[in-house]
Amino acid sequence: MILKEGMLKEGALKGKNILITGGGTGLGKSMGEYFLELGANLVITSRKLDVLEATAKEMMGQKGGKVLPLSCDVREIEQVEKMWEDAVTEFGEIHVVLNNAAGNFISPTERLSTNAFNTVLDIVLKGTSQVTLTAGKDWISKKQTGTFLNIVTTYAWTGSGYVVPSAAAKAGVLAMTRSLAVEWAKYGIRSNAIAPGPFPTEGAWSRLLPGELVKKFDPAKKVPVGRVGEHQELANLAAYLVSDFSSFVNGEVMTIDGGEWLKGAGEFNNLDKIPQEMWDMMEASRGKKP
Repeated sequence: MILKEGMLKEGALKGKNILITGGGTGLGKSMGEYFLELGANLVITSRKLDVLEATAKEMMGQKGGKVLPLSCDVREIEQVEKMWEDAVTEFGEIHVVLNNAAGNFISPTERLSTNAFNTVLDIVLKGTSQVTLTAGKDWISKKQTGTFLNIVTTYAWTGSGYVVPSAAAKAGVLAMTRSLAVEWAKYGIRSNAIAPGPFPTEGAWSRLLPGELVKKFDPAKKVPVGRVGEHQELANLAAYLVSDFSSFVNGEVMTIDGGEWLKGAGEFNNLDKIPQEMWDMMEASRGKKP
């Protein structure tokens, strides 16, 4: 199945050392596995070292290369700076930072505590900014080029009810991506982002939508192409954006969602639920075909 096949040629990321926050599980892990397959070495970070160590062992066993697991809570600048120092000590240079760490709650906003709201902001916006500033300042001081790839979301443009902290935080990350793409380009630093649609990960949907809600709100039903995304499709796009093949792409936010965002944005897009018989009735009531 071509959807599960790698897109770039062998060795496309050879010699690149790539740091992935939230790299031990889910989409971060899937992207990392493909980066390894293309010749990169990885630093994967999250708060749970045991998970990172198991993932690193699994990745190297299956894909080869070198994977360095480093525990880091991106909300704490001291941990971010220590993580970066350890990564640079191990590899000499880090060429790419993939800001993937995130947190989210699906809830009516009035039900969220201040702490719950701030937790999402701290992980997504504060965490991304702290990793970005730590890496960017180091690259600039060493006159080293680099690439940022940030994972945002399609509702970063529009906002969305019931995920307000995430929407606010991701909008900030999107603005930072575009702003630094202009400001830091003179240093040879590119910044881009991906806005993924539904790419289900093990346990993710059940945590956000427990019980029967998972079936009721099947994400595939909202996607015009009629399915959710394959992890390899996202990994292909991410690999392109961190590779030298995309060296003229800067400040771009690429949506990969099968048309889901556009369908939700159109005022009358939900009319696809109207059966053909009803269309026939409406047409007959007009007296003639349009």
